[in-house]
Amino acid sequence: MEAVGDYLELDGRPAVRLVRTFDDPVGRVWSAITDPTERDRWFPSPVTIDLREGGAVRFPVDPRPGPGPDPGRVLRLQPPHHLAFSWGADELRFDLAAHGPSCLLTFTDLLEEQNTAARNAAGWSLCLGALERLLAGEDTEGPFSTANAARFPALYEAHIAAGVPFGADLSD
Repeated sequence: MEAVGDYLELDGRPAVRLVRTFDDPVGRVWSAITDPTERDRWFPSPVTIDLREGGAVRFPVDPRPGPGPDPGRVLRLQPPHHLAFSWGADELRFDLAAHGPSCLLTFTDLLEEQNTAARNAAGWSLCLGALERLLAGEDTEGPFSTANAARFPALYEAHIAAGVPFGADLSD
């Protein structure tokens, strides 16, 4: 099972943080995060990112509950170590650091609402698992595969058991 993320408050906001070590150098992981062809194989939504600070982030299909796609903005860009962008009222941060020959990825989701923490942490755990399979050269059906759908409830419960706030609607 994927590792459970941490709940914290960051910049006065609720947040979940997931840390993963990949057997690839920083540049390779950066490519998997920023290259649209690779990102589409693990990220939870199709997204177009204008990779420059202030650049537009567009989600033509948004799988999250709510009225529809929310455009975002690139908030921080320092290749190949830092990327942050908004997705609606959430902020996603990807921080990469060399860890010997490997890459340490610290992913942080600053949340609009605290009760989304366990749901989002479980979902991002699945996404980062798909990223790990992609980097390992394995076939990945992305985060919404049948296998991942079957793993979501156990991951969600594991986050709740670890004290991550919950209560958001899971029906969508």
